[in-house]
Amino acid sequence: MAGLVQLVLDFFSPTPHVSTDSSARAWPSPTAASSPDITPSRATPPTQGGVHLPQEIQLLEHPQASRRIQLRGTTVLYLFRRSRRRTIGMAVGPEGLEVSAPRWVPWGEIEAALLEKQDWILRKLSEMQAHQQRLQGLRIDWRDGVELPYLGQGMRVVLAPDHPFRERGAQLLPLTPEPAGGPAHQLRVGLPHHATAQQLRDAVQAWLMRRAREHFTERLQHFAPQLGVQWRKLSLSSAATRWGSASADGSIRLNWRLIHFKPDIIDYVVVHELSHLQVMNHSPAFWDTVGQVIPDYAQRRTQLKDEALPRWD
Repeated sequence: MAGLVQLVLDFFSPTPHVSTDSSARAWPSPTAASSPDITPSRATPPTQGGVHLPQEIQLLEHPQASRRIQLRGTTVLYLFRRSRRRTIGMAVGPEGLEVSAPRWVPWGEIEAALLEKQDWILRKLSEMQAHQQRLQGLRIDWRDGVELPYLGQGMRVVLAPDHPFRERGAQLLPLTPEPAGGPAHQLRVGLPHHATAQQLRDAVQAWLMRRAREHFTERLQHFAPQLGVQWRKLSLSSAATRWGSASADGSIRLNWRLIHFKPDIIDYVVVHELSHLQVMNHSPAFWDTVGQVIPDYAQRRTQLKDEALPRWD
């Protein structure tokens, strides 16, 4: 899910407070918008901390834009709202820039606030554009030959209507010799060549979920004795924002999409949840427990956060 970056200018404090919010947000549907001009004087080339900022950004027009402004020579059309709040707020989301301000703040001060933070605005718009393009590139094109990550390696999906493994739905075979820079495996799916994208998606997901349960079970059995805990039940999750959870009764939930990651990343999540059977919080004692089994957990945790996975939506 795309994030939302907010900046709040407090009229009752000389220093603006900058915060980020990664929670989901519902954005308005596109409608026609009027855009009265606000044209400040031209500024110097955009830089921030010595980093050159882009002169042109494509995602500049909010679908419900009601105002426009020139920032570093770039026209930004943004959604503006008056509110009862006590501060000027700026938020950059998937649709573009949104600005809200108290009813009593004059336009001159709002414009001055936008100009003061123009480098921040342009940088966040550029980052959001790159993020959206990255997400779009991760959408799965469900067709014969599509490639997906499997346990950190490439896997090519191939339709095989005359397969001898109908009861299993699909069969994983190594690609030998492995092509340079290409997928290491081939998943032969027992569907006809005229199968729909949804049929292919469902078949691949079912196979991956079976493999995920098998792999997770083996790793839970491997690490539980090392931590001195007992798990009682494994459930697969499809949560959009959580990789796993643990309950005091020994129940473990793991997101089946972890099967895309390398085994050492999966191991980190498994150990993380098993450690909760000892310490049901994220206190220093909890991280000490994780570190007893996975000393480099911080590095693996970062990789889990940073690695981009294919989008199943």
